[in-house]
Amino acid sequence: MFEIPDDLAPECVPLAWLLGSWAGLGVGGYPTIDDFRFGQEVTFEHNGKPFLSYRSFSWLLDDDGQRVRPLATETGFWRPRPDGRLEVLLAHPTGFSEIWEGTLDGPRIEIRTDVVARTESAKEYTSGHRLYGLVDGDLMWAFDMAAMGEPLQPHLSAQLARVE
Repeated sequence: MFEIPDDLAPECVPLAWLLGSWAGLGVGGYPTIDDFRFGQEVTFEHNGKPFLSYRSFSWLLDDDGQRVRPLATETGFWRPRPDGRLEVLLAHPTGFSEIWEGTLDGPRIEIRTDVVARTESAKEYTSGHRLYGLVDGDLMWAFDMAAMGEPLQPHLSAQLARVE
């Protein structure tokens, strides 16, 4: 059973269900790439300030479920705002950063990119939409993306279990 830490900032209580580490499997695809399966580990932490620290690592899986190579890494901060609003700041080593805005409604989060900034060498990526939810104790998420001249459409989804 998950307990809310005593030193969690009051602003972060609505996000407390995310705290800890999560791991599991996902699927990906896009018109510009082949479909694939991946593993992922996600961690949400706090330090008593009014935000959660976030990091995610994923890796490509082969047909037998074995790790093939690293995929995406992202790190950032989740900042709950009054009235169920949420700001998320993410940075990626592939040359882009994002500012996401959205809503938090119990164990359901919906965010959309407000800003996508990228370096000259980064691939073209223009916008995103993400859903997160707690479903039967698992963290489920989905990511729709507009990139490489393609409109916003499904790209990634995963089901992650809490790591004890």
